[in-house]
Amino acid sequence: MQHSLICKGCWEQMHLPVPLRGVVSAPFRAFGIRPSRMNPNTCTICELMFTKVMRARKITIDATIMFADLRGYTSLSQSQSADAVSGLLDAFYDECASAIWEHDGLLNKTIGDAVMAIFNFPLRREEHARNAVLAARELQTNWRERREALVAAHGLTANELGIGIGIHSGELSFGEFGRSHRDLTAIGTVVNTASRAQSVAEADQILVTKAVFDRAQPDLKDSSSKAFQLKGFDVPIELYVA
Repeated sequence: MQHSLICKGCWEQMHLPVPLRGVVSAPFRAFGIRPSRMNPNTCTICELMFTKVMRARKITIDATIMFADLRGYTSLSQSQSADAVSGLLDAFYDECASAIWEHDGLLNKTIGDAVMAIFNFPLRREEHARNAVLAARELQTNWRERREALVAAHGLTANELGIGIGIHSGELSFGEFGRSHRDLTAIGTVVNTASRAQSVAEADQILVTKAVFDRAQPDLKDSSSKAFQLKGFDVPIELYVA
C-alpha cells in the first residue's frame, strides 16, 4: 500500500497540507505531529482534535463498522509456542490494517484475535459501506495467499487459520467513553450487530446486514441471505454473504 504524503483528514476537513513523510515532515514531527496509528494517512492533529471535541460531547455519525476475527486462535495459543502465536497475530493485524487503510477506514481497535474498523470517520466517504465490503474482500483474498506459508510453517490446516467478518452500517455514537480509562471509539446497536454478525460467520466468510446489502449495490447483487438468531437480539437478523 502506498501511503499519502500529506494528512488526508486535515486536507479534506480544513484544507491544510500537513506533511506526513519526507524531509518537510521533520519540523512537524518535532512538535509531535506524525502519522496516526489508526490510519497512517491521517495524523495526530486529527486525533488530538477529535479527542478534545469528544471530551465535551459525543457525536452521532452515519458509518460502517467491520469486525474481523482470526478463527482457531484460542486452540492455537494452547498448541503453539508464544513466538509462533505472536507471529500469527502480527501477520493477521498487518493484513487487516493494509486492507482497511487501502479503503480509507480507521483501524479503531485490536481485541486479542479480532479487529474493529470504522468507515466514514474521520475520512468521509459517501460509499463507506461499499468500502468496508471491498476491504473485507481484499483482506480475505490476501490472507488466503499469506496463510499458505503460515500453515506450512506451523503444521496447521487452512481451516485453523480462517477469518470470519461481520459488517453493519447505520447511525452510531462516536466519542470518548469511560472515566478512569477514556477510549476513543464507537458504540451502539450498529457496533453490536456487526460484532454478532462476525461471531456467526464461518472461516473465510463475510456476512453483512441488509443495510450494507442495500448500500453496497451492485457489488452484492448476487448475494444469498439467511436469517440468524444473534445473541442479544429478540428477532432473527437477515445476513447476506458478501
